[in-house]
This record gives sequence, structure tokens and C-alpha cells, in this order.
Amino acid sequence: MAGIDKVVGSAAEAVADVFDGASVAVGGFGLSGNPVALIEALLARGTGGLRVVSNNCGVDDWGLGRLLGAGRLAKMTASYVGENKEFERQFLAGELEVELTPQGTLAEKLRAGGSGIAAFFTPTGVGTQVAEGGLPRRYDGAGGVAVASAPKEVRSFALGGRVREFVLEEAITTDFALVHAIRGDRHGNLVFNKAARNFSPLAAMAARVCVAQVEELVEPGALDPDEVHLPGVYVHRVVIVGPDVEKRIEKRTVREPATAGQREG
Repeated sequence: MAGIDKVVGSAAEAVADVFDGASVAVGGFGLSGNPVALIEALLARGTGGLRVVSNNCGVDDWGLGRLLGAGRLAKMTASYVGENKEFERQFLAGELEVELTPQGTLAEKLRAGGSGIAAFFTPTGVGTQVAEGGLPRRYDGAGGVAVASAPKEVRSFALGGRVREFVLEEAITTDFALVHAIRGDRHGNLVFNKAARNFSPLAAMAARVCVAQVEELVEPGALDPDEVHLPGVYVHRVVIVGPDVEKRIEKRTVREPATAGQREG
């Protein structure tokens, strides 16, 4: 078992070889399942020029927003960026390249990369700048577009009894992936919790080296094979962060207490 024990001693050790300019796929959905300990370790290490692929970029003071605020990101490929004012500032100032991608397309680009599929056709984006090009990727800081997206190939296919247009999307692969799991074993088999599962397995699959932080470490054989969301073959390092690792809620919404009359009714 020692030969395939993937547990490392600390988050710092787990990300020690993430180099300046590396491409990194990061799991999570909103603030759910953010690999915060690994992100903080990268921040402390001083790694910069990172090209990150993730569903979103966290918020100003949490998740990937921490790396963004420190000026460590060169490019962000994401499907949603609406909760981060510093993201908006850097993008409009021409400090950050942004590749906005439809959410389902982003998920499939990561899955395809991890499955050895170079590209695929999808109807999402046909008839928009996603397919036609011209979507701003970098501004010049003065209100103009310095770099715009290029046109993509569009072809017609018969599907479901009718001919439709589809746009060609290339797969995504990265140097590293960072993910958070609620449970894992020493072989790297992982279980994710609810919404944290959305992008994490896909990010892990797409990377050459996947690093996972886990709340609970169990011994090999303790996980029922049917509950494993990501096989250990995709995971290269595991670091234990414990169940008390800080988790934040992006937007807390609570119901007003019921009045006496409402309770009686």
C-alpha cells in the first residue's frame, strides 16, 4: 500500500511544484467546495501568472478571489464572474484576460479533456459572439478591446430528426487541478458533498496533476465503490484539512420569524 499512498503532509507541500504561469483547474461551485487551504498555500508561496479554469472566481476576499486580489492571475476561464468587484476592475483595466464560456460547455470542455477527446460540437452559443467571435477577452484600459475571441467553426448535423447548427468547442487540459472533497482514502478515491461535486471531478480529470484536500481521510476499502465520485487514478496528492476547515456562504437568505397569528393559522 505504501507505493500508492498519495497523502502528503501539508497544503504547502502539495502545491510546491505549481510553477509561475501554470494552468490550473479549480473545483467548486460558487463558494461550495472551494479548495481554500490549497489556494491559501499558493498565495503564501507567491506563485503568479496563473491561468485558471473554474466555474467562477470566488468573491473579493475568499476562494480564488484571494489570488486575484494579490495579482496572481493572468487569465481566467469561467462561466460566471458576477460576485467579484476586483475581477471587474482588473478586466476593464486590461490587467486580466477573461474567457467567458457557457456553463455546460465549460463542464464538457473539462470532461472532454480528461477523456482524451480533442473537441466536440454543441448547439450552445450558435448565433452569438461565442460562435461568431468578437467577445472581449482583454480590454486596453481605455474602454477599447485589445483582444477579442476568434470565430469558431459552425457545422450542420441531423440530430433528433432535424438539422441544426452546432459550434466546435475545443477541450481543456491543465497542468494542475485543485479540488476539495468531504472524504477520501489514501489511494485518492474521493467523495464530494452535494453542490461541491458539480465541477470538481471534471477539473480533476482535465489535469496532469490533481491535488485534493479532504475533510476526512479513510483507509483503502472503507469507501463503498458505488459512493466514489472520482476514482483515485485521477488524483495524485491528498492533503487532510479536517472537518473544521472554514466554509463561507456566498449569500445568506433567511426567512423572517413567523408571527403568533401565522403560527396559529
